[in-house]
Amino acid sequence: MHENDISYQCIGTAIEVHKSIGPGLLESAYENALAYDLRIKGYDVQQQVAMPFVYKEVKLDVGYRIDILVNKKVIIEVKSVETLAPVHYAQLLTYLRLSGVKLGLLINFNAKTLKDNIHRIVNNL
Repeated sequence: MHENDISYQCIGTAIEVHKSIGPGLLESAYENALAYDLRIKGYDVQQQVAMPFVYKEVKLDVGYRIDILVNKKVIIEVKSVETLAPVHYAQLLTYLRLSGVKLGLLINFNAKTLKDNIHRIVNNL
């Protein structure tokens, strides 16, 4: 399945989760609910995937973690904040670059409507 098809399904699933539980919860609640629903739909979903950082050929453990990785093709970074900041976009782009994954979704669940709070970020490898 292509990244765009996966991301389309992930966006629809995120909207379903948001309609069901609404804004105001912790990121972990949205992450777990979204991962659960994606698994039910048959996707290979990994959560809190360790992201290695290599500096001068040395692998360093700096604690980076991908919130959700779907079919090893789409990264979902889950937020529950008042407003997304530039650092949130940079964080996802860094995860995309370090992992070699092409497409990511930055989703802020702390919003009245979710559709304006979902952002597609592309890694131009």
